Amino acid sequence: MKKYLGILGLLTVTIIWGGGFVASDMALETLTPFQIMTVRFFIAAILMTILGGKQLRTITKSEVKCGFWLGAALFAGFALQIIALQYTTPSENAFLTATNVVFVPFIALVIYKKKIAVRSLIGAGMAIVGAGVLSLQSDFSVNLGDGLTLLCAVGFAFQIFLTGEYVGRIRPSVLNFLQMTTACILSVIGLFVSGDFHFAPSMKSVLAVLYLGIVSTTICYLLQTVSQKYVDETKSAIILSMEAVFGTVFSVILLHEAVTLRMILGSALILSAVLVSEIQPKKKS
Repeated sequence: MKKYLGILGLLTVTIIWGGGFVASDMALETLTPFQIMTVRFFIAAILMTILGGKQLRTITKSEVKCGFWLGAALFAGFALQIIALQYTTPSENAFLTATNVVFVPFIALVIYKKKIAVRSLIGAGMAIVGAGVLSLQSDFSVNLGDGLTLLCAVGFAFQIFLTGEYVGRIRPSVLNFLQMTTACILSVIGLFVSGDFHFAPSMKSVLAVLYLGIVSTTICYLLQTVSQKYVDETKSAIILSMEAVFGTVFSVILLHEAVTLRMILGSALILSAVLVSEIQPKKKS
């Protein structure tokens, strides 16, 4: 029963994250990437402080270390993703972000020397072709936004991988508090480096950032962490990749983004790559 609740929780996360692509695009109308991230993670860190309560008084050095690496991966993913949104569409951003699932087994190879299955190699090849169909221009050049999105997918792959590694031995509330606090501190540093101190948000941007901070970050990442206690990393990655589908659906409905044949073909290849690389065939008895 807990397994199915975990799957339902991850599906809920993907739907909310799908709306997050549109919210980020709306917030970028009057705010810079690091302004959005600073406010977003500040809200999440405050809420996780409240939710963590007394558990935060007994944080260990080991938990701080794990929380830092998880937060750093989250920051890298979001920083590259939201900067990329300035140069590409929300739907392409969503589908290219979904390639993070293909990177997970390669991360396991580098860190734990785990062998990569043939299906993972096939899936990786399909994802590269799909990303090419989706992002390559007529002269075979890559749009800057699409290139940054592919890099952001690596950051999110580390976040999914590390969540699966840490969730079994670190309290979810503590892990998320440390994750959000780290991401907030790194966002503030990014804000100072970029010099984007002038805030002049529209009401639309304010509402979008509130959605990102409260719903898409605090609620979703706590729900993801708890759900991954009952669903293994492989199945979690498959389910979380569905955020690309919902991201495109919301972009078409809310932003009236045009659906093109290239978008359909590229997206289909990427989603097929996710399934091929992650679904394990049944063994014959």
